[in-house]
Amino acid sequence: MDVDPRHYEHVAINDNDVRNVVLSYLVHNCFNETVESFVACTGMKQPADYLEDMEKRKRIFCFALEGNALKAIELTNELAHGLVEKNEDLHFDLLSIHFGELVRSRKCTEALEFAMTKLTPFGKMQKYIEKLEDFMALLAYEELDKSPMFHLLGLEYRQQVADSLNRAILAHMNLPSYTAMERLIQQTTVVRQCLGQELGKDALPTFSLKNFLKS
Repeated sequence: MDVDPRHYEHVAINDNDVRNVVLSYLVHNCFNETVESFVACTGMKQPADYLEDMEKRKRIFCFALEGNALKAIELTNELAHGLVEKNEDLHFDLLSIHFGELVRSRKCTEALEFAMTKLTPFGKMQKYIEKLEDFMALLAYEELDKSPMFHLLGLEYRQQVADSLNRAILAHMNLPSYTAMERLIQQTTVVRQCLGQELGKDALPTFSLKNFLKS
């Protein structure tokens, strides 16, 4: 019999399920040493090759996050051949990171040459034109931090691209591209929204992870 969502807080949770949720998060985010310690402490079993693949993903993720996008592409092609080229959005974002790093280093001539050879082909597609213009606008500023497009050189942008690359690699390897924890949060949010529609003014407030962690 299904449990009324309003009574979920009274449902007992299996410890193994909790461990699997935690392990999924650690493996997804390439926390190698923590995974090894967690597996050893809990007695969980994992395939022998998962640490090797995770180490490769971690290197790729770190290169993308640091701005070394060309190295990230090279290693991705070794691990998942053809993945980047087949994913146009991801390919563009990685190349744009490299362009941004050239601009940051004030290698403007090299940046222009790179844009002409690698980024210009994307200009044939409408969805990339605005973003291309945003990146090219960076060249107009002597002081990059005064450009309204300065955020494209920031860590947050590189983090978004690195996360997308990691998810794409996982999907290519037929592994979940989102962690079990993320799925649980998404499901909880949807359940609360459905209850809100059903109960109207008596509904629980919309789920917020930030508020939940404070409770």
